[in-house]
Amino acid sequence: MTVSPTISVQHEDFDLQAEVDRLSKGKPGIGAVVTFSGLCRDEGGTLSALELEHYPGMAEAEMARIGELAIERFGLIGLTAIHRYGKIAAGENIVLVIAAAPHRQAAFDGANFVMDFLKTSAPFWKKEHGKDGHAGDWIAARDADDTARDKWK
Repeated sequence: MTVSPTISVQHEDFDLQAEVDRLSKGKPGIGAVVTFSGLCRDEGGTLSALELEHYPGMAEAEMARIGELAIERFGLIGLTAIHRYGKIAAGENIVLVIAAAPHRQAAFDGANFVMDFLKTSAPFWKKEHGKDGHAGDWIAARDADDTARDKWK
């Protein structure tokens, strides 16, 4: 059976449980489902929102490529990756990764792999919006994200 990742770049919020059910219900062989949901931090009460932009078409293609690598490398039975764009308030969902596998370690590793590569390889950009009304600069990539990605090589 060929497994393809379910990929979405969307403005609207997602429902974690509905996405887990969609991925896992009725699929034989699943012994583990690992979810990661990333939320917009409030940065100690100073941040009201993040503005996320993406490169349409290219973001989805890169997410699919990363998902296919994870499926092959970890023997995943299912994979969903959703990334939101637009202005996202503190506390709201930004990203969701769900990895399903026969065993827990493959599901954990698959979800981690996808997140480490999404943070560094998918064309998304973030700008902070402060509670004081100030729109900050676009956020630069972090060396720690590159280090996390490089452990998979």
